[in-house]
Amino acid sequence: MQYLVSAIDDETSSASPGDPAAYNSRLAAEGHLVFVGGLAAPGTATVIDNRNGKPLFTDGPYLESKEYLGGFWVIEAPDLDTAHRLAAEASKACNRKVEVRPFQ
Repeated sequence: MQYLVSAIDDETSSASPGDPAAYNSRLAAEGHLVFVGGLAAPGTATVIDNRNGKPLFTDGPYLESKEYLGGFWVIEAPDLDTAHRLAAEASKACNRKVEVRPFQ
């Protein structure tokens, strides 16, 4: 089963004493890593709403928040317990809170 592990940042902990590159390499070597990506700051985002047939482009994040999505992993794990263990290691590696969510 695949899981999304989202790194949650608050812009105050941007410097990471962890080692995300080593963690990513280990995930890949163990066959858990499907994809990993870091995201630019929320101010670089563009929100696009084309629900009414005419796209509306708005600068900045959709919601103003103290926390935002800073990056993510898509991992492969046999069960939720394994996904939670890998996510706990991800939190330590990137020095941020993470959220785990299964794909449907």
